[in-house]
Amino acid sequence: MRYRILLILWLLTDLCVFVASYALAYFLRVGFIFSTDFPFEPYIHVVALTAPLWLIVLMTTRTFAITRSQCTVRNLAYIAYSALVGASLFALSYYFLYGLFFSRKLIIFALILSTLLVWVWHVLYSRVQRTLLRKDPPTFPTLIVGVTRESRKLIEKLNKSANPLKPVAVLDGKGCKDSEIDGIPVRGKLNKLDDVLDEGITHLIQCSDQEQSLNLLSACRQKGITYMLLPSVLGIVERDEKIETLEGQPVTMVSPKKNPLMWFFT
Repeated sequence: MRYRILLILWLLTDLCVFVASYALAYFLRVGFIFSTDFPFEPYIHVVALTAPLWLIVLMTTRTFAITRSQCTVRNLAYIAYSALVGASLFALSYYFLYGLFFSRKLIIFALILSTLLVWVWHVLYSRVQRTLLRKDPPTFPTLIVGVTRESRKLIEKLNKSANPLKPVAVLDGKGCKDSEIDGIPVRGKLNKLDDVLDEGITHLIQCSDQEQSLNLLSACRQKGITYMLLPSVLGIVERDEKIETLEGQPVTMVSPKKNPLMWFFT
């Protein structure tokens, strides 16, 4: 419930930021007055009509996913893409409703402002949301399976960045001498898996014990838990893997190093 309320609030505030950015663009273009040559009321009505369509485009980029970092350049690119589509939809809507839109400069102002203001708002809101989602009891309590160098780094990163997926327990197939890792208790071996999963776990991240993959996946499916797998379990440790689709079939792909520009085409 906490996450749903925060998500709905995020969507609503995004609509407000989008409309506000276009309103600011209007006043930057005509001056801080209500122009009689270019009335504000029909202009803002078209913006309000366009805003939900823009939000749908932004949602298709999975910008609101709980695992998405809002500070990355890639996320900024997604927001810029949706802002460009939003500006195009606005111009088309205004043309069909009121005739040709006369100010290209205003469109440019609106495009830049809607990109930057939405991105800044996402960064700020994401930080607040992460803090609230991690408050006890956490919204997404996460079980880490396997004690390895990669799992230790993962736990430290999740805690340091206040990721919504909050580790609450660690299990290891062969046992571990540590009683805790970065403040997260090590509960023992995999014979305690069912007991730990029954404590409200929402996500399980497998970091080792490849031979247990089917058992872990089966347990997650039975209990409605999201299963995640570190590539290091499969021996992929260079962090150059990515998930692609091959005729609709998801595959993990590791490409040879080559010209960075080819990233757009392969």
